[in-house]
Amino acid sequence: MKIIRTIREMQEWSDAKRRAGATIAVVPTMGYLHEGHLSLIDTARKNGADTVIVTIFVNPTQFGPNEDFACYPRDFEHDSRLCEEKGVDVIFAPEAQEMYPEDSSTWVVEEKLSKGLCAKTRPTHFRGVTTVVSKLFLATLPHLAVFGQKDGQQARAIKRMVRDLNFPIRIVISPLIREPDGLARSSRNKYLSEEEHRNALSIFRGLTKLKADIDSGRTDLAALLAELRASIEAAGGVVDYIEAVDAETLEPKTSVEGSMMFPVAAYFGKTRLIDNILVER
Repeated sequence: MKIIRTIREMQEWSDAKRRAGATIAVVPTMGYLHEGHLSLIDTARKNGADTVIVTIFVNPTQFGPNEDFACYPRDFEHDSRLCEEKGVDVIFAPEAQEMYPEDSSTWVVEEKLSKGLCAKTRPTHFRGVTTVVSKLFLATLPHLAVFGQKDGQQARAIKRMVRDLNFPIRIVISPLIREPDGLARSSRNKYLSEEEHRNALSIFRGLTKLKADIDSGRTDLAALLAELRASIEAAGGVVDYIEAVDAETLEPKTSVEGSMMFPVAAYFGKTRLIDNILVER
């Protein structure tokens, strides 16, 4: 496994692989890897990639001024070991100054799917995400890129960006991976105390009940969302948002029909967790 730190070297490596006929996949991450990230590598292989690049870069431009950029968990040695065990070909791990020159002044902005949901309380977040992902694509030159369903809004905003800007890249959205007790896998789970972790399971339990209720025939959407909110708040969670949206366009749903996604963001202690469930009706 090779570790590359500069954009130029990464481009040259990928260009040589492409000329040799390789199919390249990139898995963008901010590091502190867990089973959810590793499942993205497996998804890349299942989708035809014979060469996999994992990017590890804690992107400063997607953090707000009062968010956890400085203390975001990092463990490059651990990440490298996991990647090597999974047969990753390259880790691309640039420094911030490599990705963003001091006088950098260009942004990539998706203006529809990046509105609402997480953007309500993180207004500059997706501008940072779409910009850095564009730069990572141009550095790694992949044929396909894999993102996780846990970050459902992010994955769909990137998919739209790729379509609109004609990136020759196929976007694959990989299923959400959970811990054995049901909590959605996240690097930020590290922040939770044991009690907060137990209480945060109310998100998964509430989403599971909501899906079961819809599958059994319930259609009172407002009541379903209110019950989900109440179950999270009863466990001590502070809800940021709970919504029902179209699973692809993220347009708000007013009735139970079609392909739906139910995204949730809630705080337990100081930790903001996101989760979602897909429902077909």
